[in-house]
Amino acid sequence: MLPTPFLVGRVNCWLIEDEPLTLIDTGPNSGKALDELERALAEHGHTIEDLGLIVITHQHMDHLGLLEILARRSGAQIAALHLLAPYLKRFSASASADDEFAQGVMQRHGVPDEIRSALSSVATAFRAFGSSGDVTRPLRDGEEIALRDRALRVLHRPGHSPSDTLLWDQDRQILLAGDHLLDHISSNPLVSRPLSTAQHDRRPHALLDYISSLRATRELPAEIVLSGHGDPVVDHVALIDQRLRNHERRAEKILGMMGEDSHTAYELALQMWGNVAVTQAYLTLSEMLGHLDLLAENGQVRELDRDELVRFEATG
Repeated sequence: MLPTPFLVGRVNCWLIEDEPLTLIDTGPNSGKALDELERALAEHGHTIEDLGLIVITHQHMDHLGLLEILARRSGAQIAALHLLAPYLKRFSASASADDEFAQGVMQRHGVPDEIRSALSSVATAFRAFGSSGDVTRPLRDGEEIALRDRALRVLHRPGHSPSDTLLWDQDRQILLAGDHLLDHISSNPLVSRPLSTAQHDRRPHALLDYISSLRATRELPAEIVLSGHGDPVVDHVALIDQRLRNHERRAEKILGMMGEDSHTAYELALQMWGNVAVTQAYLTLSEMLGHLDLLAENGQVRELDRDELVRFEATG
């Protein structure tokens, strides 16, 4: 577990002692994280230079920030979802485009200018914890990474991010899941800029994608799930069932809050979370939009696009 500057806390990077020596995720770009990674490798008799393969599970900075340093020192292959390769090639520009996308989403859904400006400044400051990298082994859903003593099936499970990539060791019934499923907290399906230009015609429905991904993961006969944060998950079916029920309950609560008036998603987020919707505006806005999408899919809410500001109203 490596330290991060983010609210989620420490991040798990998983070492597979096989041929090639494989590291799953890198931690953020910080001297402290690099020092701790080097010490952890040394405890297992390895150095950074011994790494032969680095696999990135998704596009968030706490999982890829040391990529450039580790790749340069080790000469390891870099594997990531093929859609993520252009993103990692020019990480700073990609992160800037993400911020611009988020600003547009917040503006259309009622977040005030001063909050959007403050969040933009924070996002720019945090960008240094990421890094670029050349993906030398692009991965596609369903293909296999063959190591000497094991095979890892690549599973694209978007939702928490568009690039969420799981690695399934069927023989050992071990699932390396990144942030797709966490034991101690529910993964937030962030409304993220699509990685494919073919998807740019609509706002992403991250929670609906995430629920679909969870249902697919539920069918795996996993004995243990190794996550990106916190402890391993030992009963993923029960945990997924609980998370799905929680999403349904939250959607019902939001529907009960709406009454007969129309609301912006930000107004509803303020009503639901109070000041947290100010300090963590994009996270809570994404959460609210996801549950409104769930209600809309069930025919209980309609989306009204008026004068560049989107509002929602109950259909009943």
